[in-house]
Parts: sequence; C-alpha cells; structure tokens
Amino acid sequence: MTSQHDKATSFHALHVPGTPLALANAWDGASARIVASTGAPAVATTSAGVAWGLGAADGGHLDRDRAVALIRRVVDTVGVPVTADIEDGFGQDGDAVAATVAQVIAAGAIGINIEDGPRDPAELAARITAARRAADEAGIPLFINARIDVFLFGLGAEQDRLGETLARAERYLAAGASGIFVPGVAAPETIGALVKGIDAPLNVMVGPGAPAVAELAALGVARVSLGAAVAEAAYGLVRRAAEELAKSGTYTAVEGGMPYPELNGLMS
Repeated sequence: MTSQHDKATSFHALHVPGTPLALANAWDGASARIVASTGAPAVATTSAGVAWGLGAADGGHLDRDRAVALIRRVVDTVGVPVTADIEDGFGQDGDAVAATVAQVIAAGAIGINIEDGPRDPAELAARITAARRAADEAGIPLFINARIDVFLFGLGAEQDRLGETLARAERYLAAGASGIFVPGVAAPETIGALVKGIDAPLNVMVGPGAPAVAELAALGVARVSLGAAVAEAAYGLVRRAAEELAKSGTYTAVEGGMPYPELNGLMS
C-alpha cells in the first residue's frame, strides 16, 4: 500500500508545465471512483459540488466536520492521491485553518485548494502559512494550491488584474503555497503571461469555450481542472429529467447513462 507521504510526493511530481495534470473534479465517493476508473492519476474535489451534494450552498455555508467527513469518504473510495478543495479553510483565522488542515491530512488527503476571494491578500497569506505549518507538523508534503480570484470575481480595474494576480501569487508562494490556481481566465495571451510571471505550477479552470488541454499545454500550464462543471452538468441532468417527467411524461433525458451493472460493479 502506498503511504500518504509517497502519494503527496507523487502528486507534486504530476505538476509538469507543458504536460498538465487534467482533473475532472469529484464531489462524492461514486463520482471519485468513476473519475479514478478512467485512469486519472489523482482525484480532486470541488467545494461547490461537495456542498451541493450535502444540501448546502457553496461559499462558507458547509461546516468543517461534514466537509472533512466527505474528504475521508473520497480517500477511502479510491487508491489514487486525493486533493481537497477546502474553500477558505473553514475557519476565521490561521489557527482555525491549521486545525482544518490537520484534519484534512488525517482524513488522508495530500493536497488542498484554498482561496482568497474578495478578502485582503494578507489574510490568505496567513492562512497558507498556517496550513503549511500544520502539514509540516504532520510530516506530509502537502500540495497547497492557492486560488487567486482577481479574474474570477472581476476585482479592480481590468487593466490592473494581471499585475495584481502576479503580486498575489508571489506573496502566496512566499507564504508556503506549492502552486497557483487562477480561475476565470481563458485568453491565451493572459494565460501565457501568468505562466511566465509565476514561479510555480499554474492551474487554470476549464470548461466549454476554454482552450483545449493541448493548447494550454503549449502555453506551459501545469494543471487544468473542471471545477464545479461536472457537478453542474450532473445536476442539470437531474432537473431536465424531472421536468420532462412532470411536463410530458417521457424519459428521454436519462438516455445515455451508465448501465446499472457497470456502475454497481464499479462500486463493489
């Protein structure tokens, strides 16, 4: 059995600029096992999908205990490394974030995503430092993926967003981050500038309309992730099927699903 330390080390090694790690984010044990069955070398959770699957809204509405329990379930379901999206760290300060990270590591995860959102960058830097301290105390080389939301949330003047993102990236790396995640960017020239300006693996979020993985690889991206998109698509199917059944009494929306024997066998 591969140790958690070895999984963490191997996960770091998967971040190669030009050969990006492609992650279809999961939100429960079943989706994690399906992703792993495709040959994915790792599984990443989506905080939005996790929250929705537990009947809560994304963005600070899910409590730490339920989030950690879900992470443990995913880790127990798959054999590949698991990196967990922990929103802002499920805590009000660095000490609380350190406690979260200690529990996430105890649950078996080897990486985290942690985000800044609209808060002062100094706050996330302090949270990253606390997370790194907790990981060091646990003896796990945790991959800390620091999410910068300048482009995603449209923070500041448009012409200043690249410079602000690069400044935050430098600050977060100095605080102990392993990589930088910049969702909300799709323009190749912007992504190329981020790769050039960030001295760490760059993660971008992809989906319909985004450059293909091959194009992102050519730009030097080291990680791509679908984020909440897979969960959104799955729940979109639920709504279409329910509406079709209620309005027309037909069932075409559920065509093309995984056959019961295959899905059930995968969970055995």
